[in-house]
Amino acid sequence: MFQRFDAKLVAFLRALDRNNDKKWFQANKDRFSAEVQEPMLAFVEALAPRIRQISKHIVVEAKKSGGSLSRIFRDTRFSKDKSPYKTYTGVQFRHAAGKDAHAPGFYLHLQPRGVFTGVGIWHPDSSTLAKIRSAIVDDPDGWRDTIGGTAFRQRYELQGDSLKRPPRGFPADHPLIEDLKRKDFIAIQRMSQKVVTGGGFLERFADDCAAGSGLVEFLCDAIGVAF
Repeated sequence: MFQRFDAKLVAFLRALDRNNDKKWFQANKDRFSAEVQEPMLAFVEALAPRIRQISKHIVVEAKKSGGSLSRIFRDTRFSKDKSPYKTYTGVQFRHAAGKDAHAPGFYLHLQPRGVFTGVGIWHPDSSTLAKIRSAIVDDPDGWRDTIGGTAFRQRYELQGDSLKRPPRGFPADHPLIEDLKRKDFIAIQRMSQKVVTGGGFLERFADDCAAGSGLVEFLCDAIGVAF
């Protein structure tokens, strides 16, 4: 049963950052399982009923592979960096209609000196982007209400990549042009390690997901999936 994240989790990731090779990881595989993988899976399992209260269409699966927990192994096929392991861990709770990370949902990222929660959709394809931009144009007040609510603004800041020029088919003088230029529709809340390893983090994260659920709902409506 999940209680809280132990500082050992971050300590392991810090050690992995210094020893990012297969030999070290294999020698410390049991430590990885006990200090990182199992606590993360317990967190996912404990969070499931709270996420279902937000939306029954968001997938929460406590599985070592193929579920909400991110893989520790890096895909190095197209990267100059051939280090085999990620130096962070995370969980993503994405919409059931999405087959990969590029789907609306909620995210937790744990890394030494880099802890944050996120909501929204990261790197959507061109068709999905066009639908989101059209939804903003069709319902500008709804968009403003989504990102301008007190609970949202107190926690989150919209981030991600943007176009340098207005997207094709959208007027450059549109009052929401900076949002229409976005290539990512994600909002991030950064926090300290002490918050994550302190008591009550499960409830805090659930509250943060609820506070950011308006953005996820807007995005789901824009691309035509149920929330």
